Amino acid sequence: MIRTIKEQGDTAILLVEQDVRTTLTVADRMHVLDNGKVVFLGTPQDRRARGHQENSHGSVGTMRVLLFGTCLVDTFFPEAGEATVRLLRRFGAEPVFPRGQTCCGQPAFNAGYEAQARAAAEHFLWEFDGDDPIVTPSGSCAAMVKHHYPGLFRDDPKLFAKARRAGERIFELTQYLVHVAKAHEAGLRGKGSVTYHASCHLLQTLGVREEPLMLLASLNGATFLPMPDADRCCGFGGTFMAKLPEISLALADEKAASIEATGADTVTGCDSGCLMNIADAMRRRGTKIRVAHIAQLLAEGL
Repeated sequence: MIRTIKEQGDTAILLVEQDVRTTLTVADRMHVLDNGKVVFLGTPQDRRARGHQENSHGSVGTMRVLLFGTCLVDTFFPEAGEATVRLLRRFGAEPVFPRGQTCCGQPAFNAGYEAQARAAAEHFLWEFDGDDPIVTPSGSCAAMVKHHYPGLFRDDPKLFAKARRAGERIFELTQYLVHVAKAHEAGLRGKGSVTYHASCHLLQTLGVREEPLMLLASLNGATFLPMPDADRCCGFGGTFMAKLPEISLALADEKAASIEATGADTVTGCDSGCLMNIADAMRRRGTKIRVAHIAQLLAEGL
């Protein structure tokens, strides 16, 4: 049984008095809260009725996107999340942040705890159920959803289908900005000199290589300085950093030296874990080079 408690515009607060997962198959856009309530954000017909308008940069004027914030952005880099929201709005998207979202399960998966990773992944699939694009400022988390979720549900046909569909819908931020929003054609402003670290999961698992470079090269007023061995690991590697700290520190020092060799005043990347590790290496070396997520640099040019 479902009872409507409060309605406001096209949003209704509903009380679910049955299995939440069963309810979620009935209506599109229900987000589960800890107290058993859900937020209903309209049916696909509601969204189609709003219409789609092409803006001057080719993005869809009223496109809803579901924003996956990630653990590290939420905990350590909220400014990257805020910048992501500004960018999405600037290029015609309506970002929606499902409040019940948690970890994508990658730390547990990488550590070999498949059951715990599966539980986190299943929660993600229900929180981000539907047809809207999912955007995240993390190549690592996007790669987890796209490439590892299906394997977690290989013995559950229903969840396997949901996992495959989520993988088709998820975009790492620069993928969305280039291929959907055409942000590299928008003439964003920049300043100073910038170099770029290509994170392992973004490049090797997700296959994102050119999109960040296209966006950085498009910044009017900024100078892009390529980094030697830009795709060499920074030493973060998730649990690798904790399990093998000596090797992690050595790799981070190598990466810091490569950054310093460029002469850039800012280093950027698409994954907060890498940037956190790089920032620590810079601090230990006494280097004043700024470390910032690519979302921040791009949003500063709006």
